[in-house]
Amino acid sequence: MKKLTTIQLSVISYQLPVISLRRVAFRSNLSTVFLSKTTYCLLFSVYCSLFTATAQDSTKIRELNEVVVSSTRANQKMGMAFTNVYQKELKKQNLGQDMPFLLNQLPSVVVSSDAGAGVGYTGIRIRGTDPTRINVTLNGVPYNDSESQGTYWVNMPDFASSAQSIQVQRGVGTSTNGAGAFGASININTLSYQQEAYGETNFTVGSFNTLKTNVLASTGLLNDHFVVDARLSKLSSDGYIDRASSDLKSFYVSAGYYGKNSFARLNVFSGKEKTYQAWEGVPESLLKTNRTFNPYTYDNQVDDYQQDHYQLISSFKLNKNWTFNPTLHYTKGRGFYEQYKEQDKFSNYGLPNVVIGTETIKKTDLVRRKWLDNDFYGITYSLDYQSNKKFLANIGGAWNKYDGDHFGEIIWAKNASTADIRYRWYQSNALKTDFNIFGKAYYQVNDALNFYGDLQYRTVSYDIKGTADKRQDITQKTDYKFFNPKFGVNYQVNKASSIYASYAVGNKEPSRQDFIDNAPKAPKAENLKDLEAGYRLAGQKFNFDANFYYMNYKNQLVLTGQVNGVGEAIRVNVAESYRAGLELSANWKFAPRWILAANTTFSQNKIKNFTETVVNYDGDADKINKFSKTDISFSPNLIAGGQLSYTPTKNLEFTWLTKYVSKQFMDNTSDDNRSLNAFFVNDIRASYSIKPKIVKELTFSLLVNNLFNHLYESNGYTYSYISEKQTVTENFYYPQAGTNFLLAVKVRL
Repeated sequence: MKKLTTIQLSVISYQLPVISLRRVAFRSNLSTVFLSKTTYCLLFSVYCSLFTATAQDSTKIRELNEVVVSSTRANQKMGMAFTNVYQKELKKQNLGQDMPFLLNQLPSVVVSSDAGAGVGYTGIRIRGTDPTRINVTLNGVPYNDSESQGTYWVNMPDFASSAQSIQVQRGVGTSTNGAGAFGASININTLSYQQEAYGETNFTVGSFNTLKTNVLASTGLLNDHFVVDARLSKLSSDGYIDRASSDLKSFYVSAGYYGKNSFARLNVFSGKEKTYQAWEGVPESLLKTNRTFNPYTYDNQVDDYQQDHYQLISSFKLNKNWTFNPTLHYTKGRGFYEQYKEQDKFSNYGLPNVVIGTETIKKTDLVRRKWLDNDFYGITYSLDYQSNKKFLANIGGAWNKYDGDHFGEIIWAKNASTADIRYRWYQSNALKTDFNIFGKAYYQVNDALNFYGDLQYRTVSYDIKGTADKRQDITQKTDYKFFNPKFGVNYQVNKASSIYASYAVGNKEPSRQDFIDNAPKAPKAENLKDLEAGYRLAGQKFNFDANFYYMNYKNQLVLTGQVNGVGEAIRVNVAESYRAGLELSANWKFAPRWILAANTTFSQNKIKNFTETVVNYDGDADKINKFSKTDISFSPNLIAGGQLSYTPTKNLEFTWLTKYVSKQFMDNTSDDNRSLNAFFVNDIRASYSIKPKIVKELTFSLLVNNLFNHLYESNGYTYSYISEKQTVTENFYYPQAGTNFLLAVKVRL
């Protein structure tokens, strides 16, 4: 019986395609990179000449740091839905799990882990949108993979330990750099500043042999001008799923010079990950008897990847009204994932059959690697203008280039045919240039009313040459031009409360896999019109936010069951779809030692007319099923989170954390037989700090996840086909761990 063996689920599920979307490799264009680095050095010399040697206080330095990311962040008067998370809150939860799990309690968020315990490959959805539709920036520099548009948090383990603040914007949000925001933006700022020198180490031990160690240090402000921060981290875990191990390493170094009204900061950071593959999921038939099943048994079935980042960040106050904030960046990524393939056809690799006497051998066991080797570099900038507090404006943008090769190698074969070691059976080169420019203006009409406008023009040029892993020709070139306007209004009802509304347009190009699957014709770009309206109440002990959104999509790319010429599932455009919802969040200090925080999202997520194609492997015509107003996959109608914190003494805190996610469909047919059950998970966190004489601070933390051992699956995928006159549906799931713990000790010197 034949079935699909490669399922590209870039809309329905981020797990299975993460490698097919990302791990297809690039050789660097050395001359281009060399020239770009030379340019960086010249610009840096210009930067240095702009500094003045006047001592600074900590407040001014913090303001200089924050202005770099201000052009891509929202504030309370912009009529947008967003949440700020600061370092203090991150540290409480940052005991070893990846970034998505640290953001799990934010409104409209659902997280998942391939290995089941929050270490290794993890993902986040916001308002039901997958990672390819969530824009992520690090200090304003795009982080999403340029081709797949996904975000791979595993490439920067323990990055939260270097984060000063994170802003999560829901909806289209403000104009930013990089991939189009089709559900949310995550803006991370690492430009922290410590007035005094310090040293810190954290050690975590937990379930599944999870271990995390890191060392952090800062010089503080030296001679009123210089500061150096550093972090070194190592994280390992066996994972909840069988053999789903992770071996992660990273470092972060930041050196800055601060003048009277200017600063420059060089950030260098890197992540190295080696994870055993757990991408295929658990078949539905094994969920009750073997929830930790992993079909991979080959001892080096791993994903091995390293990513190095260089950022030269600066800010220059030109006069009392104007500030210029340029950033140069370069990222080098390289690595592979390795697979053992049993009885694979020689013809799949362009190799002749092996003839021994009268016997013809058409298949062989082999080990192969799919490589990705890329370079990403460019410049981002903003020019900010402030004329009193009534009028603020800025012009910003970016030019970014992605260059590299994708190729596959056979490194061993039982019968090698004519292949040499590291024989390449496919290779392609891709170039992607992303340019955008935006202008934003804020005007305070009077004490109560203000308006906000944001206009962005973005161009994308994408050029692919060569073949993909099925040896199909994918050569093509496409250009896109997008105009993304955004407008907002805010009215201050009284000192504590305000109402707002905004309208924003977003456009997004297809991903690399869409180009490959639909070659030689590229699918249409997607369009989103986002209407938001809300109410905010900010009191001393009680805060409340209510936000309504209506996100109307045109030509959204979804899976329909259709396959390409080599049998892989493809995404196609659907004419009309939408997401509509109400987000509620509140924070209440109802007693001197008690704080209650909660958020809830009620939503409807629909495709107005959906056509499913069920592939027929019997040779007859494929089956076509038509649906009206079906649910968009992985878009729960109800998401709720809550935290109850109790601080019996100044140095002791207990927090109860809860998360509820309603039923999710794994495809777009609204079929209960292809769905994830609702889940309700409870965690408890405790921390205790003391200040002994020998160190500045000693903190003990305990996080118990899934306290009541609830068995649930947070992600999965499904596909159907016809074989021997029968329609077969196969479901695969990603189970999450039962009760597990993380115990941490922090020592600060």
